[in-house]
Amino acid sequence: MSVNLTINNLPATVEADTTVLAAAATVGIKIPTLCHFNNISSPGSCRVCLVEIEGMRTLQPACVTTVSEGMMVKTTSKAARDARRLSVELLLANHPWDCNACVRNNECELQDLAKEMGITEVRFPYEKDEIPIDDSTPALVRDMNKCILCRRCVSVCQDVQGVSTLAAKDRGFDTVIGTGASDSLGEEVCVQCGQCSAVCPVGAIYEKDSIEAVWAELDNPKKHVVVQTAPAIRAALGECFGLEPGHCVTGKMVTALRMMGFDKVFDTNFSADLTIIEEGHELLGRLKTALVDKGEVNLPMFTSCSPGWINFMEYFYPQLLPNLSTCKSPQQMFGAMAKSYYAELEGIAPEDITVVSIMPCTAKKYECTRDEMYDSGYQDVDYVLTTRELGRMISEAGVDFLNLPDSEQDSPMGMSTGAADIFANTGGVMEAAIRTVYEVVTGRELPMEKLHIAPVMGLKGLKEASLTFEDCVDDWKFLEGVTANVCVAHGLKNARKACDMVASGEANYHFIEVMCCPGGCIGGGGQPRFTTDEVREARIKAIYAEDEGRKIRKSHENPAITQIYETFLKKPLGEKSHKLLHTHYHAKKIDD
Repeated sequence: MSVNLTINNLPATVEADTTVLAAAATVGIKIPTLCHFNNISSPGSCRVCLVEIEGMRTLQPACVTTVSEGMMVKTTSKAARDARRLSVELLLANHPWDCNACVRNNECELQDLAKEMGITEVRFPYEKDEIPIDDSTPALVRDMNKCILCRRCVSVCQDVQGVSTLAAKDRGFDTVIGTGASDSLGEEVCVQCGQCSAVCPVGAIYEKDSIEAVWAELDNPKKHVVVQTAPAIRAALGECFGLEPGHCVTGKMVTALRMMGFDKVFDTNFSADLTIIEEGHELLGRLKTALVDKGEVNLPMFTSCSPGWINFMEYFYPQLLPNLSTCKSPQQMFGAMAKSYYAELEGIAPEDITVVSIMPCTAKKYECTRDEMYDSGYQDVDYVLTTRELGRMISEAGVDFLNLPDSEQDSPMGMSTGAADIFANTGGVMEAAIRTVYEVVTGRELPMEKLHIAPVMGLKGLKEASLTFEDCVDDWKFLEGVTANVCVAHGLKNARKACDMVASGEANYHFIEVMCCPGGCIGGGGQPRFTTDEVREARIKAIYAEDEGRKIRKSHENPAITQIYETFLKKPLGEKSHKLLHTHYHAKKIDD
């Protein structure tokens, strides 16, 4: 049902359940807010969006007030302007004035609002007690001195990810955003996905910075420093330099990294293609065990690319850990190959190689420190920078990013396919796997117009598809007529739904792709802020365009992958592959 109302003397017609905040946006009126964020709940706590509504005795928060027929709204009245200004002044009175030293300087919503409102000084004294900074995890830092109690982090942790690590504690002036019984994030059940840092409007939660450590490696003449770039980076990095979401900047990114001193600029896409070969054969092996050998096998098989998702499984569904693919993530596969295959190829001692990853994900910082990630004999990946950190590092280096020429990644570990590009998107791993598995099983080329698997694309939380095998080659005749059912979930609340179906026996799937963050890696916790569904869709479109522009779009057709099996790994799931590219994970106690 439609509702007619007037906002600042402008007529508006919206659906009945629309908030005043959203209704104002339809007629080009911006109402400031700090606690509201798209697709997560608005607690109405910041009081920055107060508006005057005719007939109501007090000002109302626009983010939680729904429209009604004939409503008359004023957003620019003196009462509304003064109240909003007071709210911001009170927030500033309890907020450190160290903007120049803050990680969110020039990217802070509180700072922006103060500027928009012309606030250059605060009438109230700063009387807040200093709170120790929590840097207890490898991925995230919490500075509660800067917290404005907007509760965005609480909403995304509880309502989107379903982890519920963060919550408001105590009441009134004693209210803090806490982590349960302890004051340390490292002592709580946190998957380190970083979605809290992605929505925080100020500098209260942010990724642990590795920029200085990476500069030190680049400045060390004894180190051979290589960098790998995740597929999602190329569709988001341009936003750090003012480009609209949806611009792929692969070539400029490569040039910038080379200018900054990296000895080789490689691509995580290379090891994404490698992942498809290993993971695809692992799935086929499990199906063979179930259908031919009639043995016990853990199906459905879950993907294992997302470290936040792995953490989630270890905490909440340890009984399903045997269903996880044993494949390491592409990041970790790359590191292991860099310190074995590449070291041998180039005649460089592995201990002299530093591997730096550029990732859209804060949990990758944790993943590279795991005990399971030393199978090359060394720490496979040494440092992880988020997209945001790389943006800051490029600026720090004085590189004029937007005017850079395009360059290509170095060989051999910079060669990749379109199938690897789409690892960035929810559904992309599944689509890439189907492209290869279909051709391995049938011996027939999948037509170009059928490379995209429409049912697993898009932002629906849970997606399903089926593939029936026909005319299989001799080695795979046992799959003749078999229909493989697949599922795709993104965002941990949706992953929980998939896990519950598997645990209860309700699910009839063979293969399940899970990405920790909404939209997949393009919406990762380390990507440029802020990531709305519109931004996700723009980045996804850019990634698919990158795939479609490739000459080679199937992982098994990557000549560098073919060569690595011929000269080093020998065969998928072979002895060397198992040592370097596979692992197992372990249950974590929630009360650890």
